[in-house]
Amino acid sequence: MARRKNVLLIVVDQWRADFVPALGAGFLRTPNLDRLCREGVTFRNHVTNAVPCGPARASLLTGLYLMNHRAVQNTVPLDSRHMNLGKALRRIGYDPALIGYTTSTPDPRTTGGRDPRFTTLGDLMEGFRAVGAFEPSMDGYFGWLAQKGYALPEKREDIWLPEGEDSVPGATDRPCRIPAELSDTAYFTERALTYLKGKGDRPWFLHLGYWRPHPPFIAPAPYNTMYSPADMPALHRRATWQEEAAQHPLLDFYLRGISQGSFFHGAGGAASALDEAAIRTIRATYAGLITEVDDALGQVFAYLDETGQWDDTMVIFTSDHGEQLGDHYLLGKIGYHDESFRIPLVVKEAGPSPRAGEIESAFTESVDVLPTILEWLGGEAPRACDGRSILPFLQGGRPDGWRDHLFYEYDFRDVHYSKPETALGLGMDDASLCVVQDERWKYVHFSGLPPLLFDLRRDPQQFENLAADTAHAAVVAEYAQKALSHRMRHAERTLTHFRATPGGLEERNP
Repeated sequence: MARRKNVLLIVVDQWRADFVPALGAGFLRTPNLDRLCREGVTFRNHVTNAVPCGPARASLLTGLYLMNHRAVQNTVPLDSRHMNLGKALRRIGYDPALIGYTTSTPDPRTTGGRDPRFTTLGDLMEGFRAVGAFEPSMDGYFGWLAQKGYALPEKREDIWLPEGEDSVPGATDRPCRIPAELSDTAYFTERALTYLKGKGDRPWFLHLGYWRPHPPFIAPAPYNTMYSPADMPALHRRATWQEEAAQHPLLDFYLRGISQGSFFHGAGGAASALDEAAIRTIRATYAGLITEVDDALGQVFAYLDETGQWDDTMVIFTSDHGEQLGDHYLLGKIGYHDESFRIPLVVKEAGPSPRAGEIESAFTESVDVLPTILEWLGGEAPRACDGRSILPFLQGGRPDGWRDHLFYEYDFRDVHYSKPETALGLGMDDASLCVVQDERWKYVHFSGLPPLLFDLRRDPQQFENLAADTAHAAVVAEYAQKALSHRMRHAERTLTHFRATPGGLEERNP
C-alpha cells in the first residue's frame, strides 16, 4: 500500500526574509521555524513575484507571473480561466482546505455587479474549501470571538487598540486589548487543529494562513514586550527622507503619501516622519508577532508528531510578501525595494532529507511553489505555469538550466486607497515596473518612468541609481534586454504547444 502524502502549506503575511534566524536573525526566538529549517532546506534568495497581497497570492497559487495572471492590484479581479493550486489538486484527488485568505476578487463575468465580494478588499480563490476563512471582512474571526463569549466593541477593529484607548497615535509597546488566547493567530491555529483532527487517516492538503506579522503593529501580551527595540537590526536609509525621494518619482510619491494610519488605528502623519526610536519599537512589535505565530505553529507541529503524521507530510513555510519596516523611510510593501520582495521559503519533504539543515542559494520565486507541490503529489504543473519545481534541490541536485536571475513586478495603477497613477500623470497601463536582479546588478524597468540600476556589490542597500550614468549604459542595455527576453519567454502559452497538421491535432513536448 502506497504511503499517504499530506501537504501543509503555511503562508504568513508580510514576513520579510531577514527576520528568519537561519538567515541571520539571531535576535529572534522561533524554535518551531528553526526546527523546520533543521529538517528541511532554507532558500536564501527567494522572492515573491509581485506585491501587495492580492497579486502576490495570485502568483503563489497560480504559478503565473503578474504579467500573465493580471490580477495586478488588490481589488483587481482574477480571470476565472486560470488554473490554480486548488483546482489542480482536485484533479489528482485532493480536497484542498484553506484557512486564512487569498485576497482574490472574482471575475465579474462569472457573477453580477451587486455581488458583495466587490465591496471588499478580496475574497477566496476558487478551488479551495474554506475551513477557517478570515474573509470577507474578518467575519469568521469576529464571529469566533463572539462565540467564545468575548464582548466585541461597537467598532470591532478596536480590539487591536490598547485597553482604554480609542486610537494608537504611533509606535507603541503597549499590548492590544485582545488576549493572546483570542488573537487572530489563535483563531487560525484552532481552525487548523479542528480540521486536522477531523481528517483521521485520510490524505490531506491544508493551506494554513496567518495574518501576522501584518499590521496593525500592536501585539497581545506577552509578545508586546518580548523584544527590546535596542536589539533590533539597524535601519537602512539615507540621512533624510527627501534624499531618498530624490532617487525616483515613484519613491517620492510614496514617501509623501503613506500615512501612519495604515499601520496604527487612528494614527496621523506621514510614515516617513517616524524617527529611529519609533521604527525600532515597530520592529520589536513585529518580532513579537512573529514569535506568536511560531508558538502557534508549535501546536500544529506537535499534533502532527503525536499522530505520526509529521513524517508523511511535506511542510512548506513562506510569506506572501515582505515589509519595509522603516528602511528607505517606508512602511508596507510597495515599489521596488528588496525588503518588500524578499521572503522566507523553507521546504521539508516527508521523511528524512539528504539536505536537511542546508541553505540553498539558487534563485527561487513564489511561482515555484505550485509546480513543486504538484510534482511531489504525482501531478503535473499546467503548461502555462511560469515556475519550476524545486524538488531536485531538496534531493541533492540542481535542475538543468535553472534561472540565473530573479524576476518580479509591481503595478501601481490607481486603486481605491492609493492614486500614484494620477499623481504621476501616467495611463493605467503604464503604471508598472519589472525587476531583473542577480548577484551583481539590479535593474528596474518602468513602462512610463525612468529606469533604475544598482550595483549590488558596491551598494547593497540600493541608494545610488546608476541608470543615467553613461559609464553604465552597456549594463542598462544588457539588463533591459534580459527583462525583454524574460517577458517574451514567459508570454502566455497555454495552447502554444499544440498545432494543427494534415494528420490532425498534435501536441509538442515543450
